[in-house]
Amino acid sequence: MQLSQSPRVAATFDDANLLPSAGLVPVMRLARRAGLESLVTRFLTVPGGAGTNAAAKVASIVAGMLTGADSIADMDGLREGAVGKVLPGVKAPSTVGTFLRAFTFGHVRQLGAVAARFLVALAQLVPLLTGHDDHRDAVTWLDVDDTMRELYGYAKQGVGYGYNKVKGLNALLGIVSAGSAPIIVGHRLRKGAVTSAGGAGKFLADAIAAARRVGAGTVIRCRLDSAFYNHKVIAAIRHAKAQFSITARMNKAVQKAIGLIPEDTWVSIKYPKAIYDQDEQRWISDAQVAEITYTAFTSKARKHQVTARLIVRRVKRLNPKTAPQGQGELFTVYRYHAVVHRFHRTDADRRGPSS
Repeated sequence: MQLSQSPRVAATFDDANLLPSAGLVPVMRLARRAGLESLVTRFLTVPGGAGTNAAAKVASIVAGMLTGADSIADMDGLREGAVGKVLPGVKAPSTVGTFLRAFTFGHVRQLGAVAARFLVALAQLVPLLTGHDDHRDAVTWLDVDDTMRELYGYAKQGVGYGYNKVKGLNALLGIVSAGSAPIIVGHRLRKGAVTSAGGAGKFLADAIAAARRVGAGTVIRCRLDSAFYNHKVIAAIRHAKAQFSITARMNKAVQKAIGLIPEDTWVSIKYPKAIYDQDEQRWISDAQVAEITYTAFTSKARKHQVTARLIVRRVKRLNPKTAPQGQGELFTVYRYHAVVHRFHRTDADRRGPSS
């Protein structure tokens, strides 16, 4: 009798009549009804043998992602059991890898065109934005932000070091919600070294149009952080007849406007749940808010200037390391967070951003 100190155990799903993930059946059937494969055949043009039968390869990738695959090797799980009956022509990981390595930036844009049309077709089959009622003034929120996706090697097109010192590609995302699950209506893969707001104006125009095509209400409110605070971004939102709430950069003009807020107008608020402040390195459960009318971008031509509400939140600086030098117990020191915010249309909006 021979004993092994490190026995090898492997589990294999080899029943030819069962699926390791039964949820693939309704999802891939819905994808087929919405025309995923026909759209790929129509718009995606990867050259050579790598692009042969691109529709089946894209369908395999989608199915793999649905079953939790986060690498090419994980795609091998699609060839177990009866997956081939649900997903005819499922491709091996090596085949999918060759297919993806043949992509250029232009092919990524082609897939973006497929995704946009697929989302519209999907919205015609199932209600995507179910959180608002049928009232024409129901609000749909559009959140836009970017993220760095780390990659290795310099041969990949567009790879570079981004704002967070990570080498990779920059992905810009537009996500809508109306009380229902969030939906990605816009995505743009960009060079790693691009600024957050680079090309954001055109992207917002496309994302707002896509949100309307999938059932967004008349009122679309765009939320963005301070990285997107510039006149071109706001002009694109206004031109698309949407509303905005953008975190303002704490420049001299904003600081001056905050200084004009009367002390007796600050209103105390208490958060139901404390939030963690990274700058202060502490939990915050209370703050104060106030607002003042503010005209942004006064250094630009008049057509680029925007008058809106400047809503300001302030919290006490209790961390001595974050307080300005020499300011101790004589008076309270605050840290401010300002948002340029407009949820109503003015006569200038009706005439357009150039008025």
